This record gives sequence, structure tokens and C-alpha cells, in this order.
Amino acid sequence: MITVEQAKRLRKAGALWVPGAGDRFVVPDRGMDDDVFVVSDMTVEVHDYPGGKVIGFNGTTEWALDSIEQREVIWLPREDQLRALLGSQFRRLESAPIGYTVETAQGSYTAEDAEQAYAVALLDLLEA
Repeated sequence: MITVEQAKRLRKAGALWVPGAGDRFVVPDRGMDDDVFVVSDMTVEVHDYPGGKVIGFNGTTEWALDSIEQREVIWLPREDQLRALLGSQFRRLESAPIGYTVETAQGSYTAEDAEQAYAVALLDLLEA
């Protein structure tokens, strides 16, 4: 997963986000900085009952935020989303001794995991 700092830089550099199911985000500066949320069409909870675990599908929960503006959250794009944002600049992803290397038309970018390597490459492209 990319870091929140990388995600903030991506947003500042102009990476556009149209929220959709499965997208990850954080809510900064509200005591929830370490909690990663996922956009979902429904809330799914696991309940422990004496007879075993039950997966409950709920529309809302008591503790849920009613709503929050998109500009108040930080999107944590997935690997496929980062690759899509690179577009025609993307050449390939390769395993490297210390993680992964993303090759683009502009150069090579290595990081500990694939998403971080994609983020570094995209930041170079957007901040150029």
C-alpha cells in the first residue's frame, strides 16, 4: 500500500479520483489517521455469537460517519489504479532485489512494494 504522504503528494500533483466501490482512503486529522476505510455499497460486519460467527450485512451502523466531503479524505490508490494513471507512459513492472521496479517512458522507479513503485513513478510524471 502507498503511504499517506505519497497519497497527499499525488493529490497535490493533480491525480484525480472518482470514488468507486473498493477504493481505499484515510480520514486525516480526526484521530483516525491510521484507519484505512474502503468505499463499499454496504457495511459488512462479523458478529460473534455462542453458536459461531455470523456475517451481518448492514446499511448503516451507529458509530458511522453520516457523511464526509471527498476533499476531506486522502485517497490511497491501488496498484491497478496507479498503473492506469500512468497510461501510455507505463512500460513494465519487474521484481527487484529490494522490491519492485516500474519502468516508464521517463525512467525506472524502485520501491519496497509494487504500489509504492507505481506511486513514485506517477509522482515523477505529475511533478515534472
